[in-house]
Amino acid sequence: MKAETGLNKVLPAVSRVEEPTSRPIESLLNEALEFARDYKLAAAGAIIAFLFVLTAIFAPQLAPMDPDAVNVRDALAPPSPLHLLGTDNQGRDLLSRVIWGARMSLYISLAAIISSAIIGALLGMLAAYYERLDMWIMRLMDILLAFPAIIVALTIIAILGNGVNNVVIAIAVYHIPQYARLAQGLTLSVKQSTFVEAAVATGNRDSAIMARYILPNIMAPLIVQTTLLIPAAIMTAAGLSFLGLGVPPPTAEWGSMLQNSLQWASLAPHVMVVPGLALMLVVFGFNVMGDGLRDAMDPRLNTSRRGIRTNALMRAARPRRIRGNARCRCSSRPVGCYSSTVTGEERGY
Repeated sequence: MKAETGLNKVLPAVSRVEEPTSRPIESLLNEALEFARDYKLAAAGAIIAFLFVLTAIFAPQLAPMDPDAVNVRDALAPPSPLHLLGTDNQGRDLLSRVIWGARMSLYISLAAIISSAIIGALLGMLAAYYERLDMWIMRLMDILLAFPAIIVALTIIAILGNGVNNVVIAIAVYHIPQYARLAQGLTLSVKQSTFVEAAVATGNRDSAIMARYILPNIMAPLIVQTTLLIPAAIMTAAGLSFLGLGVPPPTAEWGSMLQNSLQWASLAPHVMVVPGLALMLVVFGFNVMGDGLRDAMDPRLNTSRRGIRTNALMRAARPRRIRGNARCRCSSRPVGCYSSTVTGEERGY
């Protein structure tokens, strides 16, 4: 009977443990809703960025026409039911070219930033974990950071030549030092933690320690940095194409579309306004989303209502001095005690 009673006590506990399988998804949705409520501008930027990504992914289905189809008879046509955003100087549909330009900009920015994040984070972790490598790696990063981004990109393009992949390499090389410096500082902080010292003491390999204990604890700032550098990569790619050193024509790309519209801006302003507006909206969306994520993940910069609620909770949890002749539960003497207004705990003195 005693064994059955113990089994009956264990089974409900096991069933309660196995029940919340969908809670991670629910908690993720709740956090997203809370983020949208506390950071309305960042949520609007996230929606813009999400629409940009969807447009780039489904460009073949969304584009009404072939972006490279030339029709000289419709050159510089204003917006109409046939061409919703008008045409350029060669009669190509601007809406289709803007949609396909979103795909090209997304590919260049994501490929460049993800590559630089992987390489830069690895170099930063190595520089922080192995002190003998710190000087060599970080001084190389300082040399790269001493030059403006466009100068580094122009130098690499001049060496490698025009092309989409060369633009990706040029942008990635410049952003590697930014990730390396961030990862190095974060790794130096996490390296002093007790759980890392325990992992070293138990004989874990250095690669396992960096992959299992250090990298997960520095991932959040790296993700925020990525959201802030994606618009910079889009602007750099557009700048290179505007200078004629980026994506070669006739490939649809926002920077080359702006460069091509310069001589026709007075006759057909929509040729310049359409790609410029698309570029502005995407950069704005990623920037405000990155700022919101940074504020949400960094308590020192958190000035939203969530931060106010957190500070209020911390003030409420602060010990409160009780004076007078009141007797506390933790002591029978008529002295004072410290009590917490949140937990209700009391400590005598």
